[in-house]
Amino acid sequence: MVPSHVLTDRLRTRHRAPTDGADRSRIVGSGIVGLIPGALRRLSPEGRDAVCYAVSAVFAAVTAFAVSIPLYRQWGQMAVVPYAVAASLMFVVAWRLSGRAGPGDGAVPAGPGQKAKLARVVAFLIVLVGATLVPLSLEVLWRSEGNAALHVQPEVVVVETAGARAAQGRDPYRLVDRHGHVLVHESGRPTYELYYPYLPGMVLFGLSSGTGLKGMLTDARIQFLLFTGLVAAVALSRIRPRADARVRVFQSLLVLPTAALPLATGGDDLPVVALMLLGLVGLQRRRPLLAGLAIGAASSLKFTAWPLLFLAAWAAYDLHGRRRVRRYVLGAAAVIAPVVLPVALSNPAAFVDNVIRFPLGLAGVSSPAASALPGHILVSLAPGAHTAYVVVVGILGAAATIWFLVRHPPRTPAAASAFCGWLMLAAILLAPATRVGYLLYPFNLFVWAWMLDRSDDPSIVPGEVLSPIRAV
Repeated sequence: MVPSHVLTDRLRTRHRAPTDGADRSRIVGSGIVGLIPGALRRLSPEGRDAVCYAVSAVFAAVTAFAVSIPLYRQWGQMAVVPYAVAASLMFVVAWRLSGRAGPGDGAVPAGPGQKAKLARVVAFLIVLVGATLVPLSLEVLWRSEGNAALHVQPEVVVVETAGARAAQGRDPYRLVDRHGHVLVHESGRPTYELYYPYLPGMVLFGLSSGTGLKGMLTDARIQFLLFTGLVAAVALSRIRPRADARVRVFQSLLVLPTAALPLATGGDDLPVVALMLLGLVGLQRRRPLLAGLAIGAASSLKFTAWPLLFLAAWAAYDLHGRRRVRRYVLGAAAVIAPVVLPVALSNPAAFVDNVIRFPLGLAGVSSPAASALPGHILVSLAPGAHTAYVVVVGILGAAATIWFLVRHPPRTPAAASAFCGWLMLAAILLAPATRVGYLLYPFNLFVWAWMLDRSDDPSIVPGEVLSPIRAV
């Protein structure tokens, strides 16, 4: 197998397109790597671990004392010590190995010793247990003992309620409001929790709520964690990146604050992210049908996977380097059609009300997803222009995306991942109702773009490969 960065170098000499003097033929991951400070790139893997955990410790400390949400503060108070311990351990290991660094990019020579490898595993387990498993377990326990509102995010309750309704043979979608008048009321629950703003596939994580199992075992967060870990392990076992890129991806999906905080408090986005990763790995391995199945499964859970659903079609190639968009589309449709269409068509008014109008802030009830990002601030300053803002931003965003796709189509999984990262970052910043936590999507997509560009590629993709920075 030949790493993809070598293959793309060959393509530069075999498929160079005319340019206006600028070198547009760049390695796919060069733009992403260029965003990383040089000092960090020159660190050893142990040094990078130390930096990751140290930054996570600072984030947890800030969350513990400066965030207004009690549930987030609880996580920060529990996670800060494990992150600090892991960071200290890896700083010591990196310092002891620093004298053995060789020439080049500052990496430690091959075979740094079993003790260093063991230290990395120990540090990972410290944060996995201390920042992810213990906070999650305690929050689930405290929720079962009472004061549920203080120990779980609303999205968990929404998924469990929808799952219980589905388990009882009822439609998870209800027409909550009509022309601004709320039609459904339940005592003890805020109206926004009556909406189910996800796609039908998400009910799988709440089905246990309709069984006779004990309350703690039916907490959807446990199923989010198990599913995410399993899918991520399968995906990363099928790819062979250079250096320690695979470790970074596993960290971002399980132990860094991008995963540990949402898993302990909510976590419904992590299964979507894990399936998106599996789909991109399928594209990297030149298995478009399997990639379509994985991304289609992600797209049956939440609309947040749909940008990648469309962009991945440009990177669908087989082992012979031939485009196989039909195979990819067939795989995606084989999951989305039977999961989404029957439910949507059975009650289209309720479906649109829940999964489109409510998330866009166009329903009669405001969404609790209202982080102070640019889009939300603009709509708050001019509430009468809410609908017009959504329409204008949607049209301009679609036009810009089409223009970039025509000019710089993402022909590799790494480029598709980076393109999708920039697209979702812009959408999250401009959306009228969104959460800061959704930034885990572009964060992971950028990390994957970096990993995929450094992975073995069983085929040479025809055509010019462009840098993701230049592509967007």
